Amino acid sequence: MDAPVLFQGLLIGFSIAAPVGPIGVLCIRRTLADGRAAGVATGLGAATADAVFGAIAGFGLVFLSGFLVEQQSWIRLFGGAFLCYLGSKTLLAKPVDASARTSGGGLLGAYASTFVLTLTNPASIVLFSAIFASLGLFNGVGGTAAGVQLVAGVSLGSALWWLLLSVGVSLLRARFDTRAMVWVNRLSGLIILGFGVLSMASLL
Repeated sequence: MDAPVLFQGLLIGFSIAAPVGPIGVLCIRRTLADGRAAGVATGLGAATADAVFGAIAGFGLVFLSGFLVEQQSWIRLFGGAFLCYLGSKTLLAKPVDASARTSGGGLLGAYASTFVLTLTNPASIVLFSAIFASLGLFNGVGGTAAGVQLVAGVSLGSALWWLLLSVGVSLLRARFDTRAMVWVNRLSGLIILGFGVLSMASLL
């Protein structure tokens, strides 16, 4: 494999995932409330969506990217409403015992929710396209193999960030008692709810 292309993709995926937004807050809160596995599942949902956007931008799927960008108002409205729902649910959530483990269904739900939520930000396609173009990697330059490696790198980079975040936060989990988790839920809920309100307000 062409290591430089894969490595560039890894750096791109890591750097795009790293800024802490609503997904980051969700990942931190779920790691503290439900354990490391829930945090990793949450992050992998976002990483999968980043891979989808990276593939659309990297392989020059103009029709699909154009459609998503054109419909971004409706998509962002859905995303904002979903954030408000998640924020409200988190805000009112009751802390569970620190030793409780998330079930398989819970892990699937954590993965699916952030996958869908990340997909509600079509502007990511524009961001990926701009980065790929600046590196001379736009529209599959270098062939299909290079494009596959680039998208694989993006996926790995994004997943690496979420794994590091989940593992790091999980190391602090034992220090959070029930009272502390009440405040974690309240603060996380308010932040996520705020992101949702801002998302919908930006459409006005």
